[in-house]
Amino acid sequence: MLAPMPARIAIWTPAARHAHTGNRVTALRIAALLRRFGRAVRVRGPGEAIDARADVLIALHAHKCAEVAARWCSERGAAPLVVVLTGTDVYGDALEPVTLAAATRVVALQERALLALPPPLRAKARVILQSARPYPTASTPRGSKLFAVQLAHLRAVKDPLLAARALRRLPSRSRWELFHFGDALDAALAEEARRETAANRRYHWRSGVRRAQALMLLRQAHAFVQTSTAEGGSNAVAEAIVSGVPILATRIEGAVGQLGADHPGLFDVGDEAGLADLLERLDRSDILDELLRRRSAELAPRFAPEREAAAWLALLAEFGC
Repeated sequence: MLAPMPARIAIWTPAARHAHTGNRVTALRIAALLRRFGRAVRVRGPGEAIDARADVLIALHAHKCAEVAARWCSERGAAPLVVVLTGTDVYGDALEPVTLAAATRVVALQERALLALPPPLRAKARVILQSARPYPTASTPRGSKLFAVQLAHLRAVKDPLLAARALRRLPSRSRWELFHFGDALDAALAEEARRETAANRRYHWRSGVRRAQALMLLRQAHAFVQTSTAEGGSNAVAEAIVSGVPILATRIEGAVGQLGADHPGLFDVGDEAGLADLLERLDRSDILDELLRRRSAELAPRFAPEREAAAWLALLAEFGC
């Protein structure tokens, strides 16, 4: 008797094939997790055809996948459609009613995203936290210099220069420098980042840095900084959590959903003075450093790849895949 064919999964991302944005990272990670468990997975992006033999379509970003999702439903009828809420489709813009209504399941990347959904959608929503593995590099002891890492492409929603402005508020004796890794997706912001790098001795923006190098430096950092105005469920925050570094992040729903409302490193959106105060407290005191490192260590098991894989497999099992 022939063994059954493995389920064929199509993943669609709004990020182009060679992009390094969060949606592409998410799609490739889900694909890798599912392949380990015998699923045949193909990742497609804008302008690429979805595998006509696929049993399930996982589509990222409810707004940006609307056309692909509509075509899938039209051509495949009742074949399962899973829509993943990745950012501005749940925060910042109105929800996409047609796509979400057509979805067999809706995936949120942290628990608080469920609060943004109307009750009829919550019944078919599942929460799957984005996972990460720590880069195998030793952390750096605190010494005469402290360095923070920011992983954010230059887009308005990331408020990417807020950290640079916060650094300017620090006293001259401060030990902090910040290394900002992210591609120039906005020309005006890129020019501003270049000027800031030239003028601000504490701030260093680097584009085109390989992901492995950025993660290695994150693991060695004395802090991770996120300044976004909206996130669906940040890959970068997950990376920082499993790396065990202190996390300073804006008090947005996405970050609170990942870190907890009582996380001691939260500051308000746009509050450069608040971020500067947290950096200054980290500089002066080992207590906050230890508290934030302990929080990351406590959260890390929730972001294990094995846990994310199990959640995706459980969701696919609901379709018999």
